[in-house]
Amino acid sequence: MIYLICGLLGAVFGSFAGAQVWRLRAQQLAADDRAGEKVDQRELTRLRPLGNQQLGHDRSRCLHCQRVLAWYDLLPVVSWLLLRGRCRYCRRPIGWSELLLELGLAGLFVASVALWPGGLTDAVQVGLLVLWLVALVLLAILFVYDVRWMLLPDVINWPFIGLGALFAAIQLWRAADPLSAAVSLAAAIGVLAGLYGALYWFSRLRYGSERTWVGFGDVKLALGLALFLGSWPLAFVALFAANLLGTLWVLPSLLRGRLARDARIAFGPLLISGFVLAWLLGSQLLALYDDLFYQAYAIM
Repeated sequence: MIYLICGLLGAVFGSFAGAQVWRLRAQQLAADDRAGEKVDQRELTRLRPLGNQQLGHDRSRCLHCQRVLAWYDLLPVVSWLLLRGRCRYCRRPIGWSELLLELGLAGLFVASVALWPGGLTDAVQVGLLVLWLVALVLLAILFVYDVRWMLLPDVINWPFIGLGALFAAIQLWRAADPLSAAVSLAAAIGVLAGLYGALYWFSRLRYGSERTWVGFGDVKLALGLALFLGSWPLAFVALFAANLLGTLWVLPSLLRGRLARDARIAFGPLLISGFVLAWLLGSQLLALYDDLFYQAYAIM
């Protein structure tokens, strides 16, 4: 029953995250247009109604026909399947990202409860779980936004860092050896945020702000991820997994000539994927690595 409730909550918040992605995009386009920057006017016109709504009167709309959606059009997963991924009113495609967000967060909510380190034994652990689940919603928004527009909005990045700082502070307060935990946390920040920060500033000084190897949004994201991990071995797992996933994704396109060597890719989703993998399975992967290492050493 607990897993079912968590899955339903994850699907609901996945639907919320998908809606917030488009609202953030509408606000970003409007802000860029007011600042005199070049924007896609067709996209701005299409999304403007989302950015003009006041919070108390904010309603989900079809991005094509602008029809306000009824509650039965917004049932997570169910509405998408019943309508076959189309708007009930104009029959235009809704897109797959909304369904994948709902299913993805549902699965992550269930996995988080099932694999929560140490178990949910007291109120503090439950509070930490709530912080983690809220962080997953923010990461889902960042993931989709970066995939679509190669940008990690500060309006989501900074709250995520704030949640990470609170999460890390509680973990240090509960640690049996606070000094050792603080050293491991500092090392995790150095592994993730420090490394990507160094790459950003070096490439910016050498090639200019338009040709950096990573974006500064990636550096801020890495800081938040490190605060949640709080462990330098897990930070290394997240770093390795992110770069491995990036290699597996990019290499085939490079070999086929479909992607230029100097092409820019969204690295935020890779960092987030590596982080989630490290959080959920990092300890098991490290234990497996130790077993394989000692077996190889024994054979030698």
